[in-house]
Amino acid sequence: MVPLLATLVCFALYLAGYHIYAKYLGRRIFQLDSQALTPAHELQDDIDYVPTNKYVLFGHHYASIAGLSPMLGPAIAVIWGWIPAMLWVVFGTLFIGAVHDFGALVVSMRARGMSIGKVAESIVSKRAKTLFHIIIFFLIALAMGVFVHVCATLLTTAYNPEAVYPSATLMVLALVVGWLVYRKNISIWKITAVALAITLLSVWLGIRLPTIDLTLGTWSILLLLYSLTASVLPVWVLLQPRDYLNSLLLYLGLACIFSGFFVLRPEFAAPALQTHPQGAPPLFPFVFIVVACGAISGFHGLVSSGTTAKQINKESDATLIGYGGMIGESLLGLASVLACTAGFLTRDLWMAHYNSWELADGLGPNMKAFIDGSALFISQLGLPLDLGKAFVALLAISFALTTLDSATRLLRFNISEMSETLRLPFLANRYVASLIAVTVIGSFAFYKVNGQAAGLALWQLFGTTNQILGALTLLTITLYLMQRNRPYWYTGVPMVFMLITTLTAMVIKIRDFWNSETYLLLILGGGIFLLSLWLGLEAVLRVTAQKERTE
Repeated sequence: MVPLLATLVCFALYLAGYHIYAKYLGRRIFQLDSQALTPAHELQDDIDYVPTNKYVLFGHHYASIAGLSPMLGPAIAVIWGWIPAMLWVVFGTLFIGAVHDFGALVVSMRARGMSIGKVAESIVSKRAKTLFHIIIFFLIALAMGVFVHVCATLLTTAYNPEAVYPSATLMVLALVVGWLVYRKNISIWKITAVALAITLLSVWLGIRLPTIDLTLGTWSILLLLYSLTASVLPVWVLLQPRDYLNSLLLYLGLACIFSGFFVLRPEFAAPALQTHPQGAPPLFPFVFIVVACGAISGFHGLVSSGTTAKQINKESDATLIGYGGMIGESLLGLASVLACTAGFLTRDLWMAHYNSWELADGLGPNMKAFIDGSALFISQLGLPLDLGKAFVALLAISFALTTLDSATRLLRFNISEMSETLRLPFLANRYVASLIAVTVIGSFAFYKVNGQAAGLALWQLFGTTNQILGALTLLTITLYLMQRNRPYWYTGVPMVFMLITTLTAMVIKIRDFWNSETYLLLILGGGIFLLSLWLGLEAVLRVTAQKERTE
């Protein structure tokens, strides 16, 4: 009964967080105005700036932030026990992650939909903008290089070839839905049910149709070409409707996973707390680094201040999309915690997977743990286990793809904004910026370091870089509130907590890189650490100067 009661408490906390805390933040702290002109209307170009129905935009935003990480992070973190992972997924979301996403969306939509890096120019300093852009460029290029490699691997016949047809179907459906809604003015609600039915049919067909056997390199190239296409096309043509359709899949998937969980009523196979797993780094601060997207992620601030802020129809929509979207992703993180703790039938089976950090810390084993545990829950609803596994595999791959195409567009925005600093106006061209973005992402996917893709070789830097970006985004939001004489503790306290935990983790990792003589990681990790400290110093200088002017 413990897993059921714990899950019900989590649900109650999510509801209270949204209906009480989020609405208080929107009304009293950010002072949302439903009559204010948003960038989508002020700068409407039907390419990037497109006023969008809040439920459709919620789906687009949700799908963009919900990639592999909210499944993988908790699947690793449960090695410390189910309590730390569950507490951080829930409370980290309600008081840190959702506030971060919400705040980034607000400050961006009040700054012409610019990225958090560009926003930092007016809030902090011009140097802060450049520092943000460097960190963002490295983070997106590294992460998406890995995503290309991972998605290509999962689509090969050795892993999940049954996901190829449904993934392709989603892309074609997105084009049709976008055309019907924006060119034929057909209500999105009239075609939603049909599109979802076709998608589910494609999952069933994906198991029965002959597999498409392509090499890892070929799949990688196709994914890069898809990302390039999605980046340059108007957002309503492919990116927005595809993400919306993907979000429908996730709603259905989460409903099935949790429903099956309540039918099965399993017990936790994992211990409640395990402070010193074999070979694992210390619980503090690394549980807060390993579980990123399920609790707080700097990447989310890029989505909020990148594609989403350019499409929001009314300021008042930001509560649902920014705060509510993060709760939606946290539900996926919670599902992963349950699948990887209560989805094992016995403690011995769980220990066989989580006996040591070496066994637990890997993409393949953790994806398998999440897919198998979730499929076990879904099978309680009468769905065959193999079909359940195919459906969950599609969820994982399709959301990795939505993150990939959205992030490529975000990197394009980042490069375009950098053109001003570099005084190279041709970089602002969306075709040029997209081509550069895809080339850089491809280099992380194809270039080899010690026999493996550069992105995978450098992946140890992703967690700390991602979380320091989240902390620095909270820093920018806090300064925004301070400059307007509004209560800033709601973002300031989470910012301080994230800075302490992340900088502590970075120091530990830099020490490990030094001891192991992995000098490439040492140089890059040390560089990100110094850039972060520099950004913090810029913020201190700005606050000091502001106080001197007011005295």
